[in-house]
Amino acid sequence: MKQGIALALSVMLTATAFAAPAPQAAASGSTKKKTRQTKTSTPSVSDQLSQMQQALGVQQRQIQQLMQQMQSRDAALQQAQQQAQQAQQQLQQAQTAAAEAQQKAASAETAANQQKDSVARLSNDMKDVQTTLTNNAVGTQDEQKRMSALEGLVGRFRFNGDVRVRGESFFQDLPTFLDRNRARVRVRFGFDGKLNEDFTAGIALATGSLGDPTTTNETFTNFFDRKTIGLDKGFITYNPVAHKWVSVTAGKFAYTWQRTSATFDPDLNPEGFSEKFSWDLKTPYLKNFTVGAMQMLFSEVSSGTDSYALGAHFSGKLQIGPLTSTPSFTLVKWNNPSAIFQASAFAVQAQKDANGGSTLPGEGPGCGKGSAASPDGSVSLPSFAPCTFSPNGMTNAVVIGPDGKTPRFLSGFFYADLIINNQIKTPLSRLPINLLVEYLDNLDAASHPLDTNGNVIPDLGSQNKEYGADISIGQTRNKNDIQVGYAWLRQEQDSAISSFNESDQRAPTNILQNRIYALWKLRSNTVAAFTWWHGRTLNTGLQNNAASVGKTITTAGQQEPNLNRYQFDLIYTF
Repeated sequence: MKQGIALALSVMLTATAFAAPAPQAAASGSTKKKTRQTKTSTPSVSDQLSQMQQALGVQQRQIQQLMQQMQSRDAALQQAQQQAQQAQQQLQQAQTAAAEAQQKAASAETAANQQKDSVARLSNDMKDVQTTLTNNAVGTQDEQKRMSALEGLVGRFRFNGDVRVRGESFFQDLPTFLDRNRARVRVRFGFDGKLNEDFTAGIALATGSLGDPTTTNETFTNFFDRKTIGLDKGFITYNPVAHKWVSVTAGKFAYTWQRTSATFDPDLNPEGFSEKFSWDLKTPYLKNFTVGAMQMLFSEVSSGTDSYALGAHFSGKLQIGPLTSTPSFTLVKWNNPSAIFQASAFAVQAQKDANGGSTLPGEGPGCGKGSAASPDGSVSLPSFAPCTFSPNGMTNAVVIGPDGKTPRFLSGFFYADLIINNQIKTPLSRLPINLLVEYLDNLDAASHPLDTNGNVIPDLGSQNKEYGADISIGQTRNKNDIQVGYAWLRQEQDSAISSFNESDQRAPTNILQNRIYALWKLRSNTVAAFTWWHGRTLNTGLQNNAASVGKTITTAGQQEPNLNRYQFDLIYTF
């Protein structure tokens, strides 16, 4: 198109150039004369052609310039069109963006309105939350105060206890003896701690028959019945900060003096009061000296004479090289101990009345069996309440009282108990040597014992002594500690009240007992133990001996075969 326009312009200019002389020729006739007159001044054709060529050149240059201008205009037009298109596109995009922005603005306005509503609601909710938080904060502070008080209270106490599972077997080389096997469990739990700076208190629970204070074992029997749990300890101790050497305890408490199972079973906890005064010393050998007293109450009646025991004890601690020795001497006077023969049905549990009916359900040791000497011969102790309280059998000498019907002890009981407990360090710190020796004398024992028929044996003398020794090596403090030992005991008939001392040996008194034991601490809180009790009746000719004629022996005075009792224990302590 551009080339066509340029060609047309060129043709027009050329035609104009060639057409110019025509009018001059038409007028040549009228002005001929005049031309002739001026012939010398008219240009020639060649000059005219040259001029025309020059004019044509100028016109061509003008055309070229015009074409260049047109091309520039075309380019500018194209660029303007492109810019217009871009502007239109941008306008469309802007319109689209504006529409979107308008929509967003509308949405934002809607959201803002919603947010205003939400903010209003949140403001109201926040006010409610602030009120709730304030109330909760006050409640939390009160709760924290209560928890702090509770933590402070709990922190003053120390929890302790153990679970022991035992399997044991009984064997005796007698035709009439039937081998016996049983399993038992013992559970104990307690806590003690400070009530304030001067007072401490403790409570403990333990399994075991309520009528047997000498054991906390429960046998796996009675058709899966629940096992009995009772209060084993409950005490308050006064130990003032200003006078640490003073300690006064009241309630049902653990022993505050040194003793062995020859006088009190380890599971029995005395009841009453105890006073102890102990001084630590800085002398070369004597490191401690202790004196004390105790008042034990074991039978209170609404009318009549109460039964109780009064005692005193003295002990010291000696340190001589590798030897640590703790000698002690204890005196215990029993007042009206014969109340033991008048126990109620509740005390012995599950007894038969005079007509053969059950007066009280439940497990229990029952009425103690045995005989009492009378002027008319030996009579059996009652089999129904009121009867004899003797969980492990009555092996003391018993007579009928002045009233002709009430049993009582032949002897009185006034213990004089000397114990020397020694520990010797060895080059192996985990294997110390432990040696305990004991001598017990009942100062109130009758001078002559009774035979199985209730007759006095004048040449036998008082049966009021006990001799014992226990030697072992090792300890059970840390994991994998071991301890093995051997104990020997010779305990005469009236050396101690048979209702309260060791329940696992062959008999409470009138015995010759051997014991071999071993312990292994499997973990810091778990111990495996084995005990072999190997013992027999000391004198089968005495009244109320454990090997009565017709039961395990045939003739009074005959030596009884040893009874073997094996115990396998697993003990978890916490």
